[in-house]
Amino acid sequence: MADQVTFPELARQIGEAARTVMDEIRPRLVEAALSGDSGERANTRHAGNLLTSHDLWAHNRYRQLIAQLLPAGFVYASEEADPEVIGDDPDPDLCVLVDPLDTSELAVRALHGYTHILVYSRSMRRPVAAVVGDIYHHVQLYTAARQDDGTDRASLVTRDGETHLMHCGNRTTELTQALVTNYLMRPAERFRPLAAQDGFLTALSSPSPDGTSRGRIGVDFGSVSLCHVAAGFTDAVLEFAKGFAIWDLAPGHYVLHAAGGTTLTLDGATLPLDHGLTTLADIAKAMAPRQTFIAAASPQLARQILSTLRSR
Repeated sequence: MADQVTFPELARQIGEAARTVMDEIRPRLVEAALSGDSGERANTRHAGNLLTSHDLWAHNRYRQLIAQLLPAGFVYASEEADPEVIGDDPDPDLCVLVDPLDTSELAVRALHGYTHILVYSRSMRRPVAAVVGDIYHHVQLYTAARQDDGTDRASLVTRDGETHLMHCGNRTTELTQALVTNYLMRPAERFRPLAAQDGFLTALSSPSPDGTSRGRIGVDFGSVSLCHVAAGFTDAVLEFAKGFAIWDLAPGHYVLHAAGGTTLTLDGATLPLDHGLTTLADIAKAMAPRQTFIAAASPQLARQILSTLRSR
C-alpha cells in the first residue's frame, strides 16, 4: 500500500481513521465522566499510568482500521501492547506507533483527550506521516507528511473540515513575552521540580521592553503540546523532570519539525527524527526510555530557555 499511495494521502487516511476513533469514543468518554466510572484497569506494562477500558478499545480499533489502510503489512507498536507484525509481510517497512488515548485521566472526565499516530519508515529511518487528534476541541487534527519532493509539511484540520498549513516562519518571540507550557499535573514528579526552576521562572517573569510582564507558564499534554507550538497557539514546551515516552513525543515532534520548529535535548543538540526502529527488538526497546527536551517555534527561544535551566 505504501508503494501505491503517497505519504500525504496516507496521512489523510490516517487522519480519517483518527476521526472515526474519536467520534466513536467521545460518547463513551462523556458517559464515563457523567457516571464516574472510568473503566480503570490494572496497568502491568507502565506502572503509574492510568489504563482504562477505553484505551484498550481504541488500541484494538486502530489495529483494525490501519490494517485496512496498509494491507501489505506493518509493525503495530502501541502503548497498550508489545509490537507485532500485522499482515503477510514478515518484515514490513512501515512501523505505526500509536498512543490510542493520551491523557486518559482527563479524557474520562470529558476535559481533555488526545490520540497520536506516527508512521515511521524503517528503511528511511524517519517518520513519513503523523496525526495528532484532539477529541474535544474545534481544531481536531494536526498532521504532518513527507512530500514527494522530500520536504515535510504540516497542517491542521478543524472539525468542520477547514485545512490550514502550519509554519513557524520567523517567529522569534523573546522569553519575556512567551507562553511556555509544561506537563505539570503530577505534583511530586513534575510540578515541584518546575517550581524549583528559579532561573527559568525569573526570566519568564521579567518585564518586556514596555515594562509589562507578559511571560506565562501554562499546562499542556503530550504530543499535542508540540502541535500547539507548530500552530502558533503557544511559543514553547519545556519537559525536563521526567521526560516523554516515544509515543507521547514522536508524533508531535515530527509535526513541529514539519512546521519548521525546533526541538532540542537538554544538552543543546537537535533531537533527531531517527528513533532506531529497525527490528522488532529495537522497537520494543524504544518503548521504555523517556526523553527530556525543549520544543520552540524558533531556535533562539529554545536556547534562551535552555540557558535558564538549573541542573540540566
